[in-house]
Amino acid sequence: MLKVGIIGAGGIGTIHAKCYKSIPEAKVVAVADIIPERAKELASMFNAEYYDHGDKIIERPDIDVVDICVPTYLHCDYTLKAASAKKHVLCEKPMALSIEEGRKMIEATNVAGVTFMVAHVLRYFPEYENAYGTIKKGLIGLPKIVRTYRGGPNPAVTREWYGIAEKSGGAIQDMLIHDIDFLKMCFGPVKEVYAKGNILKRKDYKDPEYDLVILEFYNGVIAHLVADWSGSEDTPFVTKLEIAGTEGLIEYDSSKSVPLNVRTTNIKSEKSGVAVPESPLDTDSNPYTREIRLFLNAVEFKKEPPISGNEALESLGIALAAIKSIKLDRPVKPEEVLK
Repeated sequence: MLKVGIIGAGGIGTIHAKCYKSIPEAKVVAVADIIPERAKELASMFNAEYYDHGDKIIERPDIDVVDICVPTYLHCDYTLKAASAKKHVLCEKPMALSIEEGRKMIEATNVAGVTFMVAHVLRYFPEYENAYGTIKKGLIGLPKIVRTYRGGPNPAVTREWYGIAEKSGGAIQDMLIHDIDFLKMCFGPVKEVYAKGNILKRKDYKDPEYDLVILEFYNGVIAHLVADWSGSEDTPFVTKLEIAGTEGLIEYDSSKSVPLNVRTTNIKSEKSGVAVPESPLDTDSNPYTREIRLFLNAVEFKKEPPISGNEALESLGIALAAIKSIKLDRPVKPEEVLK
Protein backbone atom coordinates (compact mmCIF):
# COMPACT_ATOMS: atom_id res chain seq x y z
CA MET A 1 0.00 0.00 0.00
CA LEU A 2 1.28 3.43 -0.99
CA LYS A 3 1.58 5.94 1.84
CA VAL A 4 0.48 9.46 0.90
CA GLY A 5 1.25 12.87 2.35
CA ILE A 6 -1.01 15.78 1.36
CA ILE A 7 0.55 19.25 1.39
CA GLY A 8 -2.20 21.85 1.54
CA ALA A 9 -5.49 21.38 3.40
CA GLY A 10 -7.55 23.98 1.56
CA GLY A 11 -10.28 23.40 -1.00
CA ILE A 12 -8.48 21.11 -3.44
CA GLY A 13 -6.56 19.34 -0.67
CA THR A 14 -9.87 18.49 1.00
CA ILE A 15 -11.30 17.18 -2.27
CA HIS A 16 -8.26 14.97 -2.81
CA ALA A 17 -8.37 13.73 0.77
CA LYS A 18 -12.00 12.61 0.42
CA CYS A 19 -11.03 10.72 -2.73
CA TYR A 20 -8.32 8.76 -0.93
CA LYS A 21 -10.97 7.50 1.48
CA SER A 22 -12.30 5.31 -1.35
CA ILE A 23 -8.93 4.22 -2.74
CA PRO A 24 -7.80 1.09 -0.87
CA GLU A 25 -4.42 0.91 -2.59
CA ALA A 26 -3.28 4.12 -0.89
CA LYS A 27 -3.40 5.52 2.65
CA VAL A 28 -3.05 9.14 3.74
CA VAL A 29 -0.62 9.12 6.67
CA ALA A 30 0.10 12.85 6.97
CA VAL A 31 -1.38 16.25 6.11
CA ALA A 32 0.42 19.60 6.26
CA ASP A 33 -0.86 23.17 6.10
CA ILE A 34 0.39 26.53 7.33
CA ILE A 35 -2.89 26.72 9.25
CA PRO A 36 -2.42 23.77 11.65
CA GLU A 37 -6.13 23.58 12.51
CA ARG A 38 -6.97 22.84 8.88
CA ALA A 39 -4.30 20.15 8.68
CA LYS A 40 -5.52 18.59 11.93
CA GLU A 41 -9.13 18.46 10.76
CA LEU A 42 -8.23 16.83 7.45
CA ALA A 43 -5.77 14.40 9.06
CA SER A 44 -8.45 13.28 11.50
CA MET A 45 -10.28 11.63 8.60
CA PHE A 46 -7.47 9.10 8.45
CA ASN A 47 -6.09 9.12 12.00
CA ALA A 48 -3.03 10.61 10.31
CA GLU A 49 -0.34 12.94 11.57
CA TYR A 50 -0.63 16.64 10.87
CA TYR A 51 2.05 19.30 10.45
CA ASP A 52 2.36 23.06 10.04
CA HIS A 53 4.79 22.85 7.11
CA GLY A 54 5.03 20.69 4.00
CA ASP A 55 8.73 20.07 4.52
CA LYS A 56 7.87 17.87 7.49
CA ILE A 57 5.96 15.54 5.17
CA ILE A 58 8.80 15.37 2.67
CA GLU A 59 11.25 14.56 5.49
CA ARG A 60 9.31 11.43 6.46
CA PRO A 61 11.06 8.36 4.98
CA ASP A 62 7.92 6.21 5.04
CA ILE A 63 5.90 8.41 2.66
CA ASP A 64 5.84 7.23 -0.97
CA VAL A 65 3.65 9.87 -2.60
CA VAL A 66 3.36 13.62 -2.09
CA ASP A 67 0.10 15.23 -3.23
CA ILE A 68 0.81 18.95 -3.73
CA CYS A 69 -2.32 21.07 -3.21
CA VAL A 70 -0.80 24.46 -2.39
CA PRO A 71 -0.94 27.77 -4.32
CA THR A 72 0.77 27.81 -7.71
CA TYR A 73 3.82 29.80 -6.66
CA LEU A 74 4.80 26.95 -4.30
CA HIS A 75 4.44 24.08 -6.80
CA CYS A 76 7.99 24.13 -8.10
CA ASP A 77 9.67 24.33 -4.69
CA TYR A 78 7.73 21.42 -3.22
CA THR A 79 8.10 19.29 -6.34
CA LEU A 80 11.87 19.75 -6.32
CA LYS A 81 12.04 18.87 -2.63
CA ALA A 82 9.83 15.82 -3.07
CA ALA A 83 11.87 14.59 -6.04
CA SER A 84 15.08 15.04 -4.06
CA ALA A 85 13.56 12.84 -1.34
CA LYS A 86 12.56 10.21 -3.96
CA LYS A 87 8.83 10.80 -3.52
CA HIS A 88 6.35 10.40 -6.35
CA VAL A 89 4.51 13.65 -7.08
CA LEU A 90 0.93 14.51 -7.98
CA CYS A 91 0.85 18.29 -8.43
CA GLU A 92 -2.17 20.50 -8.86
CA LYS A 93 -2.53 22.55 -12.03
CA PRO A 94 -1.11 24.79 -13.33
CA MET A 95 2.18 23.00 -12.91
CA ALA A 96 4.19 26.18 -12.34
CA LEU A 97 4.35 29.94 -12.78
CA SER A 98 6.93 29.83 -15.58
CA ILE A 99 8.37 27.56 -18.24
CA GLU A 100 11.70 27.64 -16.40
CA GLU A 101 10.08 26.33 -13.22
CA GLY A 102 8.18 23.67 -15.16
CA ARG A 103 11.35 22.41 -16.80
CA LYS A 104 13.11 22.24 -13.43
CA MET A 105 10.25 20.09 -12.11
CA ILE A 106 10.41 17.73 -15.08
CA GLU A 107 14.18 17.42 -14.88
CA ALA A 108 14.22 16.84 -11.13
CA THR A 109 11.57 14.10 -11.23
CA ASN A 110 13.25 12.44 -14.22
CA VAL A 111 16.64 12.42 -12.51
CA ALA A 112 15.09 11.05 -9.31
CA GLY A 113 13.25 8.35 -11.26
CA VAL A 114 9.89 9.19 -9.65
CA THR A 115 6.45 9.45 -11.22
CA PHE A 116 5.29 13.02 -11.83
CA MET A 117 1.79 13.94 -12.92
CA VAL A 118 -0.03 17.28 -13.15
CA ALA A 119 -3.69 17.20 -12.12
CA HIS A 120 -5.55 18.50 -15.17
CA VAL A 121 -8.80 16.97 -13.94
CA LEU A 122 -11.17 18.43 -16.56
CA ARG A 123 -10.34 15.53 -18.87
CA TYR A 124 -12.12 13.20 -16.47
CA PHE A 125 -15.37 15.11 -16.09
CA PRO A 126 -18.10 12.98 -17.76
CA GLU A 127 -19.50 15.79 -19.92
CA TYR A 128 -16.07 16.54 -21.35
CA GLU A 129 -15.30 12.86 -21.81
CA ASN A 130 -18.57 12.52 -23.73
CA ALA A 131 -17.74 15.55 -25.85
CA TYR A 132 -14.28 14.14 -26.59
CA GLY A 133 -15.76 10.74 -27.51
CA THR A 134 -18.33 12.38 -29.78
CA ILE A 135 -15.56 14.20 -31.65
CA LYS A 136 -13.44 11.08 -32.03
CA LYS A 137 -16.39 9.06 -33.34
CA GLY A 138 -16.88 11.67 -36.07
CA LEU A 139 -20.49 12.32 -35.07
CA ILE A 140 -20.23 16.06 -35.73
CA GLY A 141 -17.99 15.70 -38.76
CA LEU A 142 -14.85 17.79 -38.95
CA PRO A 143 -14.61 20.22 -36.00
CA LYS A 144 -14.19 23.82 -37.08
CA ILE A 145 -15.12 26.35 -34.37
CA VAL A 146 -15.02 26.11 -30.57
CA ARG A 147 -16.27 28.43 -27.84
CA THR A 148 -15.70 28.00 -24.12
CA TYR A 149 -16.59 30.01 -21.04
CA ARG A 150 -15.32 29.51 -17.50
CA GLY A 151 -16.13 31.95 -14.77
CA GLY A 152 -17.77 33.03 -11.56
CA PRO A 153 -16.76 34.81 -8.36
CA ASN A 154 -13.51 36.71 -8.17
CA PRO A 155 -11.48 34.41 -5.85
CA ALA A 156 -9.04 37.19 -5.00
CA VAL A 157 -11.66 38.88 -2.83
CA THR A 158 -11.37 36.13 -0.22
CA ARG A 159 -7.99 34.60 -1.14
CA GLU A 160 -5.55 37.37 -1.90
CA TRP A 161 -2.90 35.32 -3.69
CA TYR A 162 -5.27 34.62 -6.62
CA GLY A 163 -5.27 38.31 -7.49
CA ILE A 164 -1.48 38.61 -7.56
CA ALA A 165 -0.26 37.65 -11.03
CA GLU A 166 3.19 36.80 -9.69
CA LYS A 167 1.60 34.13 -7.49
CA SER A 168 -1.33 32.73 -9.48
CA GLY A 169 -0.80 33.88 -13.06
CA GLY A 170 -4.33 35.26 -13.05
CA ALA A 171 -7.52 33.77 -14.48
CA ILE A 172 -5.92 32.54 -17.70
CA GLN A 173 -3.09 30.61 -16.09
CA ASP A 174 -5.00 29.40 -13.05
CA MET A 175 -8.47 28.71 -14.46
CA LEU A 176 -8.62 28.85 -18.25
CA ILE A 177 -5.76 26.36 -18.45
CA HIS A 178 -8.44 23.71 -17.80
CA ASP A 179 -10.02 24.45 -21.18
CA ILE A 180 -6.65 24.90 -22.85
CA ASP A 181 -5.53 21.44 -21.75
CA PHE A 182 -8.81 19.81 -22.80
CA LEU A 183 -8.83 21.43 -26.25
CA LYS A 184 -5.19 20.54 -26.80
CA MET A 185 -6.10 16.93 -26.06
CA CYS A 186 -8.95 17.14 -28.59
CA PHE A 187 -7.26 19.02 -31.42
CA GLY A 188 -3.51 18.80 -30.98
CA PRO A 189 -0.88 21.55 -30.89
CA VAL A 190 -1.72 25.24 -31.03
CA LYS A 191 -0.24 27.34 -33.83
CA GLU A 192 -0.94 30.84 -32.54
CA VAL A 193 -2.59 32.67 -29.64
CA TYR A 194 -4.20 36.11 -29.51
CA ALA A 195 -5.68 37.52 -26.33
CA LYS A 196 -7.21 40.62 -24.81
CA GLY A 197 -7.83 41.22 -21.14
CA ASN A 198 -7.01 43.09 -17.99
CA ILE A 199 -4.71 40.64 -16.21
CA LEU A 200 -1.81 43.09 -16.40
CA LYS A 201 -3.78 46.29 -15.87
CA ARG A 202 -5.30 45.78 -12.43
CA LYS A 203 -4.39 48.26 -9.70
CA ASP A 204 -5.85 46.27 -6.82
CA TYR A 205 -5.85 42.52 -6.29
CA LYS A 206 -9.63 42.66 -5.76
CA ASP A 207 -10.23 44.16 -9.20
CA PRO A 208 -12.32 41.86 -11.43
CA GLU A 209 -10.66 40.14 -14.35
CA TYR A 210 -12.12 39.25 -17.75
CA ASP A 211 -9.98 37.81 -20.54
CA LEU A 212 -10.65 36.71 -24.13
CA VAL A 213 -8.32 34.19 -25.76
CA ILE A 214 -8.33 32.99 -29.37
CA LEU A 215 -6.44 29.80 -30.22
CA GLU A 216 -5.59 28.74 -33.75
CA PHE A 217 -4.72 25.05 -33.94
CA TYR A 218 -2.47 23.55 -36.60
CA ASN A 219 -5.39 21.40 -37.79
CA GLY A 220 -7.38 24.54 -38.61
CA VAL A 221 -9.72 24.62 -35.61
CA ILE A 222 -10.33 28.09 -34.15
CA ALA A 223 -11.27 28.37 -30.47
CA HIS A 224 -12.61 31.38 -28.57
CA LEU A 225 -12.10 31.09 -24.80
CA VAL A 226 -13.38 33.34 -22.01
CA ALA A 227 -11.92 33.54 -18.51
CA ASP A 228 -14.19 35.48 -16.15
CA TRP A 229 -13.28 36.47 -12.61
CA SER A 230 -15.69 39.41 -12.52
CA GLY A 231 -18.45 37.94 -10.39
CA SER A 232 -19.36 38.73 -6.79
CA GLU A 233 -19.12 36.18 -3.99
CA ASP A 234 -22.64 34.89 -4.65
CA THR A 235 -22.17 34.57 -8.44
CA PRO A 236 -22.54 30.92 -9.49
CA PHE A 237 -19.57 29.26 -11.14
CA VAL A 238 -20.44 28.32 -14.73
CA THR A 239 -18.64 26.49 -17.53
CA LYS A 240 -19.71 26.27 -21.16
CA LEU A 241 -18.45 24.47 -24.23
CA GLU A 242 -19.57 24.60 -27.86
CA ILE A 243 -17.89 22.63 -30.64
CA ALA A 244 -19.25 23.15 -34.15
CA GLY A 245 -18.39 20.65 -36.85
CA THR A 246 -19.30 20.17 -40.49
CA GLU A 247 -22.10 17.76 -39.52
CA GLY A 248 -23.23 18.75 -36.06
CA LEU A 249 -22.85 20.66 -32.83
CA ILE A 250 -21.89 19.81 -29.25
CA GLU A 251 -23.23 22.14 -26.57
CA TYR A 252 -22.46 22.03 -22.87
CA ASP A 253 -23.67 24.46 -20.20
CA SER A 254 -23.17 23.57 -16.56
CA SER A 255 -26.04 25.84 -15.51
CA LYS A 256 -28.63 23.71 -17.32
CA SER A 257 -30.34 20.66 -15.85
CA VAL A 258 -29.34 18.69 -18.97
CA PRO A 259 -25.92 20.22 -19.59
CA LEU A 260 -24.65 18.25 -22.59
CA ASN A 261 -26.48 18.12 -25.90
CA VAL A 262 -25.34 16.68 -29.23
CA ARG A 263 -27.09 17.56 -32.49
CA THR A 264 -25.93 15.98 -35.70
CA THR A 265 -26.97 15.92 -39.35
CA ASN A 266 -25.22 12.61 -39.99
CA ILE A 267 -28.01 10.08 -40.54
CA LYS A 268 -25.56 7.21 -40.11
CA SER A 269 -24.69 8.31 -36.61
CA GLU A 270 -26.55 7.94 -33.35
CA LYS A 271 -29.99 9.51 -32.92
CA SER A 272 -30.12 13.27 -33.40
CA GLY A 273 -30.59 15.38 -30.28
CA VAL A 274 -28.92 12.97 -27.90
CA ALA A 275 -28.81 14.46 -24.42
CA VAL A 276 -26.60 13.15 -21.66
CA PRO A 277 -28.13 14.27 -18.35
CA GLU A 278 -25.92 15.41 -15.52
CA SER A 279 -25.91 12.84 -12.75
CA PRO A 280 -24.38 13.16 -9.28
CA LEU A 281 -21.25 11.07 -8.99
CA ASP A 282 -20.25 9.37 -5.78
CA THR A 283 -16.71 9.61 -4.48
CA ASP A 284 -15.68 6.32 -6.07
CA SER A 285 -16.39 7.55 -9.59
CA ASN A 286 -15.90 11.30 -9.48
CA PRO A 287 -13.29 12.89 -11.75
CA TYR A 288 -10.80 13.58 -8.96
CA THR A 289 -10.88 10.00 -7.72
CA ARG A 290 -10.36 8.69 -11.24
CA GLU A 291 -7.47 11.07 -11.77
CA ILE A 292 -5.77 9.98 -8.55
CA ARG A 293 -6.34 6.30 -9.29
CA LEU A 294 -4.68 6.67 -12.71
CA PHE A 295 -1.71 8.41 -11.11
CA LEU A 296 -1.33 5.72 -8.44
CA ASN A 297 -1.61 3.05 -11.12
CA ALA A 298 1.29 4.68 -12.98
CA VAL A 299 3.31 4.70 -9.76
CA GLU A 300 2.58 1.06 -8.95
CA PHE A 301 3.29 -0.28 -12.44
CA LYS A 302 6.14 2.15 -13.19
CA LYS A 303 4.56 3.53 -16.35
CA GLU A 304 4.05 6.96 -17.88
CA PRO A 305 1.19 8.84 -16.17
CA PRO A 306 -1.71 9.97 -18.38
CA ILE A 307 -0.72 13.65 -17.99
CA SER A 308 3.06 13.87 -17.99
CA GLY A 309 5.13 16.87 -17.04
CA ASN A 310 5.96 17.54 -20.69
CA GLU A 311 2.30 17.53 -21.68
CA ALA A 312 1.41 19.88 -18.82
CA LEU A 313 4.27 22.14 -19.88
CA GLU A 314 2.69 22.50 -23.33
CA SER A 315 -0.59 23.65 -21.79
CA LEU A 316 1.31 26.07 -19.56
CA GLY A 317 3.09 27.42 -22.63
CA ILE A 318 -0.22 28.19 -24.33
CA ALA A 319 -1.53 30.00 -21.25
CA LEU A 320 1.67 32.03 -20.97
CA ALA A 321 1.49 32.83 -24.69
CA ALA A 322 -1.98 34.30 -24.09
CA ILE A 323 -0.68 36.43 -21.22
CA LYS A 324 2.22 37.59 -23.39
CA SER A 325 -0.22 38.44 -26.18
CA ILE A 326 -2.16 40.73 -23.83
CA LYS A 327 1.05 42.43 -22.78
CA LEU A 328 2.41 42.90 -26.32
CA ASP A 329 -0.97 43.43 -28.04
CA ARG A 330 -0.14 41.00 -30.82
CA PRO A 331 -0.51 37.30 -31.68
CA VAL A 332 2.02 35.01 -30.00
CA LYS A 333 3.15 31.53 -30.97
CA PRO A 334 3.56 29.10 -28.03
CA GLU A 335 7.11 28.47 -29.25
CA GLU A 336 7.99 32.02 -28.25
CA VAL A 337 7.53 31.19 -24.58
CA LEU A 338 8.67 27.57 -24.80
CA LYS A 339 11.98 28.25 -26.49
